[in-house]
Amino acid sequence: MGYCLNRESLDKSQVRILIIKLGSIGDVVHTLPALVSLRKKFASAEIFWAVEEKSFPILEDNPLLDWIIPIRKSNVSELFDSIRLLRSVKPDVAIDFQGLLKSALLAKLSGARRRIGFCSEALREPFSRWFLNEQVKIPDGKIHVIEKNLFLVANSLEINYSFPEKLSFPIFAREQHREEAEIIARNVDGEFAILNPAGGWATKLWNAENFGYLADMIWEKFGISSVVTGTPAESELVERVLKSSKSGKLIKAYPSLKGFYELAKMARIYVGGDTGPTHIAVAAGAPIVGIFGPTEWWRNGSPYPEDICVERTDISCRADCHRRFCHNWICMNISVETVFNAVERRLSGICLEKSVVL
Repeated sequence: MGYCLNRESLDKSQVRILIIKLGSIGDVVHTLPALVSLRKKFASAEIFWAVEEKSFPILEDNPLLDWIIPIRKSNVSELFDSIRLLRSVKPDVAIDFQGLLKSALLAKLSGARRRIGFCSEALREPFSRWFLNEQVKIPDGKIHVIEKNLFLVANSLEINYSFPEKLSFPIFAREQHREEAEIIARNVDGEFAILNPAGGWATKLWNAENFGYLADMIWEKFGISSVVTGTPAESELVERVLKSSKSGKLIKAYPSLKGFYELAKMARIYVGGDTGPTHIAVAAGAPIVGIFGPTEWWRNGSPYPEDICVERTDISCRADCHRRFCHNWICMNISVETVFNAVERRLSGICLEKSVVL
């Protein structure tokens, strides 16, 4: 059960709601189903979203939002401009999905009368509670971050939801993004897998050469080529994947975020770690094999029971790890054969268990 303090009824026709989920890309994607729930409940409301610039493209052109407020912080002047813009929308309700001091402070600075967030034990930075005046207790146990976000709005604003059934991730691409994806797909012979070797943290990376070996195994067994994706800044990782492949049945691509989203819609399967593109691929409906190390698959992985997450269960140090640097980094020492077995099961539609146990 959850609770919130100072709950008030809202006039659905006039309420102004501010969502605060600043980044990263995966964080924003994981909050989209909550946006859908809010819009269904408050069809005539004005809904705003404060987000950092790196994740802005995911929300662009979204008809469920009335205004996207970019939080710029490259210098003090830009930050104050962002705060002035935030205050100008005059929200009635601010919902802090981030759970950080900076996000709760933005909720306070927005001038919102109701400032809703998680209870202390669910906050990444517990002192942020001092800037909130309504807190929701999340149920005990293993709960996916998407459901956590849905529970926050459901409990504080009396909204019904289902999980993981009927999840919706409203990402709206333009024709240029569809064309971008089609150009990449035309360079592949037939069906293709997407392999994404990158990750926001070094500790989330599976060996780049392993992706090349995996591409060979997928080609040999299924006749499916691979598209190795990344950003231009991740080109070194991508090149390592290509060089390790003996079959040569793979190409590289550096699509935009929404170009990647459209590409993932076409993919036969996607393989990657706990990183933004993986969460976008989930939103696109691609079949997923996730590779998890310092983070939990049950919290961040695909919420769908047919998808598979590969993790090590033979080591104790992974519990509540979340380390970005590690001197005993063994959690991503996962064999290519193990990941390929998961790919084989996902392609065949056989999911004996959600997590592959080593």
